[in-house]
Amino acid sequence: MLSGAAGAARRGTHAGADSCAGADKGSHKETIEERDKQQQRQQQQRQREGCGAAGSGSDSPTSGPHPVPVLLPLALRHRGGCRPGRDRGREALASPSSRGQMPIEIVCKIKFAEEDAKPKEKEAGDEQSLLGAARGAAAPRDLATFASTSTLHGLGRACGPGPHGLRRTLWALALLTSLAAFLYQAAGLARGYLTRPHLVAMDPAAPAPVAGFPAVTLCNINRFRHSALSDADIFHLANLTGLPPKDRDGHRAAGLRYPEPDMVDILNRTGHQLADMLKSCNFSGHHCSASNFSVVYTRYGKCYTFNADPQSSLPSRAGGMGSGLEIMLDIQQEEYLPIWRETNETSFEAGIRVQIHSQEEPPYIHQLGFGVSPGFQTFVSCQEQRLTYLPQPWGNCRAESGLREPELQGYSAYSVSACRLRCEKEAVLQRCHCRMVHMPDSLGGGTEGPCFCPTPCNLTRYGKEISMVRIPNRGSARYLARKYNRNETYIRENFLVLDVFFEALTSEAMEQRAAYGLSALLGDLGGQMGLFIGASILTLLEILDYIYEVSWDRLKRVWRRPKTPLRTSTGGISTLGLQELKEQSPCPSRGCAEGGGASGLLPNHHHPPGPRGGLFEDFAC
Repeated sequence: MLSGAAGAARRGTHAGADSCAGADKGSHKETIEERDKQQQRQQQQRQREGCGAAGSGSDSPTSGPHPVPVLLPLALRHRGGCRPGRDRGREALASPSSRGQMPIEIVCKIKFAEEDAKPKEKEAGDEQSLLGAARGAAAPRDLATFASTSTLHGLGRACGPGPHGLRRTLWALALLTSLAAFLYQAAGLARGYLTRPHLVAMDPAAPAPVAGFPAVTLCNINRFRHSALSDADIFHLANLTGLPPKDRDGHRAAGLRYPEPDMVDILNRTGHQLADMLKSCNFSGHHCSASNFSVVYTRYGKCYTFNADPQSSLPSRAGGMGSGLEIMLDIQQEEYLPIWRETNETSFEAGIRVQIHSQEEPPYIHQLGFGVSPGFQTFVSCQEQRLTYLPQPWGNCRAESGLREPELQGYSAYSVSACRLRCEKEAVLQRCHCRMVHMPDSLGGGTEGPCFCPTPCNLTRYGKEISMVRIPNRGSARYLARKYNRNETYIRENFLVLDVFFEALTSEAMEQRAAYGLSALLGDLGGQMGLFIGASILTLLEILDYIYEVSWDRLKRVWRRPKTPLRTSTGGISTLGLQELKEQSPCPSRGCAEGGGASGLLPNHHHPPGPRGGLFEDFAC
C-alpha cells in the first residue's frame, strides 16, 4: 500500500512537471546527482519548515503593499513530501526508493484588473509628457531655430535653416551693413547727448497788481571828506589817499606816533553824510528822507541803501516815471581829496555809484554798480528777471540746501556777491591776518587755493535801461541857487537827479532747459534701430534670453555630475536586484517552499547548494 501510494505520488508529480514543461517549452534540463538518504531527509525537514512559514502568508499572489505585474522565472527542485500553502489537504509522500530531483522552471504571468490598468496607463502618459517637457527644457535652441523665430529683420534669412548659397550670403552682407550703419548713428547720438546741450527759454509773466521794489545802494565816489580828516587820519590813511603825513604846523615829521586807528570810526566821521547830500526824496509820490536809508560799508567807504530790509520791503503799485524812487543829491566836490600821488584807490571821477539789487544780496558796487554824473538827470527803467539755471551735468549752478543754517557765514542767504566778499576776506586774512570794514565779520581762517563761486540755480536780478538829460536849465539854475544858497556853477557841477522805476509790473522768467534729454535720445535710437535693423527693446531681450539659455546650458553641463540610479529603465521594464528584493521580502531565508503563498512581495528562488549567482539571480518586472 505504501509503495503503491508513493508510486502514485511520483506519477502525479511527474505529470505536473510534464504539464509545466509543456507550458514552457524553453525550460532548461539538467541532471542532478543522487544524494544519500540522510541528506534528503534533512532537506525535506527544512522544506517543511519553509512551507509552514509560507502558508501563513496571504493567499493572493498580488496581495502586498505594492502589487506589480511581473514576469517571474522560478527554478524549483521537486522534492516529495512538501505540502503547498494553498493545498494543505493534499500531501504527496515521497517514495523511499526515489533518489532523484528534477529542476522545474515555472513561468507565471499575472494580469491586473481593468481598474488597476487605467491608472497605470494614465501614470505612464503623465510620465512620458513630463519626460518630454524635461527633454525640451534641457535642450537649448540652436542658432538656426532662434534665427527663424527672432523678430530681428533679416536674421532668419541670413542664419535660418536651409541650404547655404549666394542668396543667404547677400542677406548676411545686408544685415551686417545695416547693423554697422545703426551703430554709427547710435554712436553719434550718444556723443551729442553726452555734451549736455541746453537752451534758454524766456517766458513773460502776467502783470501783477503789486511788485516788490528792489534795494538801491548809492555811494559817493570820494571816500573821505578832506575837511573831516585829522592828522592821525591822514597818517593812517596815507596808503589809501596818497597824502603825506604831517603835523599840525603842516610839516612832515619823522617821529610821528599815533594810536591804533579804528576804521569804522574813521569812515563814519570822514565819509559823506547822506543828510548833507540828499536835497529831495520821493517814492511813489510820497516824501522820504535820510532815515529811509540804511548805512552799508563797501569798497567806496560809507554808503547808503534804500529799501534794504527784506522783511519790510516797499511795494511798487504802478510802472513808469513817478512810481519809483526819485532823489536829488549834492556830491560835494569841494570835499574831494587832492591828488598828491597815485595809488590803487585814487579816483579821477566825480559823481556817485549806484547798484540795484535784491534785498538778500549784499552790494558789490565796485564791480556791479553803474555811475551817475552830476549835471544830469538819470532815468533807470528796471524789469525784474527770474533766472533758473540747470545743475550738473548740464550746468554749474549751485543747488539750494535744505538746511536752516546760513550757507555763508555772515550772510543770511547765498549769492554770488556774498561768495566773492567771503573769498576776498579769506585772501586778506591769510596774508595779513586782518579784514577790511566791508568784509563779513565771521570767524575762521583763510583757505588755500582758488575760491569758486557758482551761480545759484534760482536767481533774481533787475535788467536796466539807462537814459539821461542835462540839468539844470537856465531858469532852474537860478531857482536852485537861491533855494540852496549856492551859485549856478555849483549847481551845475554838483547836483544830480536819480529816477529809478519799474518799466511795467511784469517779470521775465528765463529758464535754462536741456536741449537734448534722455527721452529724445531713446526716441532717436528707436527710430534708427527700426530703420536699419527693424528691432526694438523686446528684440534685444530676445537676444539676451537666447544668450542666457545657451550659457546656462553650458554651465549645467560642466557642473552636473551623473548619478547612478537605483532602478534602471530599459525599454519600459525595470530590473530589480536580488539583494533589493530580499530586503523588501518578508521571507528572510531562502527556505520558502515552492508554490507557497505570495508574501508582501514575490518570494525568493531556491538555489542549489554551492556559490550563489546563476541564471535566476535577478528577475525583471
